[in-house]
Amino acid sequence: MNCTRLAAALLALAATAGPSIAHSPNIAPNSVAGTWRIISATAESNGNISYPYGREPRGKLVFTEDLHFVEFMYDPAIPEVKSNERGKGTDEENRAILAGSFALFGRYTIDEKGVFSGNTVEGSSFPNWVGDVRTTKELTMAVDGKRMTENFQRTGGAKITIIWERYP
Repeated sequence: MNCTRLAAALLALAATAGPSIAHSPNIAPNSVAGTWRIISATAESNGNISYPYGREPRGKLVFTEDLHFVEFMYDPAIPEVKSNERGKGTDEENRAILAGSFALFGRYTIDEKGVFSGNTVEGSSFPNWVGDVRTTKELTMAVDGKRMTENFQRTGGAKITIIWERYP
């Protein structure tokens, strides 16, 4: 087998191993799998606290059993676009939408205890993050009963804390 075929075979094996490993009897149940709704979101930078999605944010975070995730958050106070046509908002309307909403999706990993251990962003409303790989150094998801705390350390220094509640 030449190197190209060997590499292709190893990549194919690795691509299919993730989900099957996650369901191995030697691994604890996935603690983050399911649907979560946002309770609060804060950003702390240089001692200042802000609310990027308002004081009563809306949104969902879904972790599938096959190790995919989808996250969407927004500030419900974002005003509607007056033209009622997507893509035809004013500069001010578009700025408000971009500043007050965020979406991303990708794949995630868990460790042998079933605890979130990182993710890879495959798509995002903030294009600079597409392709980012995050470990527990930058991103943690701590589950405590029906609550989960997400802590994300941005490279610029801001610390994001999001509280999620398991959706019924």
